[in-house]
Amino acid sequence: MKRIVQFVTTALTLTVLALVGGTLFYGTKTVHDLLGDNQKLKAAISTLTHEDQIGFAKVLRQELRDGQLYTTIKFVETARGDMLSTVLEKEYEIRGDVVHFDTLVVTFSDQAVMDGKARSLYLWRRVYGEHMSPKEGYDIETPGTHPERYAGLLRDLKLPEQQLFWEAIWDLGNDPEALRQHGISAIYGNAVYKRLRPGLIYVFKIGADGHVYPETVLDL
Repeated sequence: MKRIVQFVTTALTLTVLALVGGTLFYGTKTVHDLLGDNQKLKAAISTLTHEDQIGFAKVLRQELRDGQLYTTIKFVETARGDMLSTVLEKEYEIRGDVVHFDTLVVTFSDQAVMDGKARSLYLWRRVYGEHMSPKEGYDIETPGTHPERYAGLLRDLKLPEQQLFWEAIWDLGNDPEALRQHGISAIYGNAVYKRLRPGLIYVFKIGADGHVYPETVLDL
């Protein structure tokens, strides 16, 4: 029985991701190993292209309840390279009419990819209202999971390496200096907010500087 317990404990230790001393491990491999010299990973990152649109939001309804205004929105994340294809769609109810949309931007330097051209990942984090703190916001993507817009990005890596990569991406902001040596040139949050009204669509686009901004168009 003791041997069985030891075996199970060892197996769990080797299959659970842990953040130890600022370094993310999967078994004996760390994120530093993964980012340091992995040609498949560099090739995958090289397939990223510049994106102009990464999603949109629209008001489904606004109503007063007990003297308070509530706004129900639909948020849509669009597919990479296909603005008409949807990979995620959620509804949120926010108190008030000012809504914040939060993204995490991870930019890989030109040294990090095989074709020598910088690339970026744009990961949606959360939605929250002006009467909420950011930590009370509603998740868009689930931290630690692969976002659907990048579902095929790491298909040539082993499953443990894919899991390690996505866990690391979400934790990069905790130790950016340590990972910058592996070709991560910038890790930052980009939160934008708008006062929302029915009859409009708020299209989230990316400027040349990597910042996300909402463009307002009529909902025809």
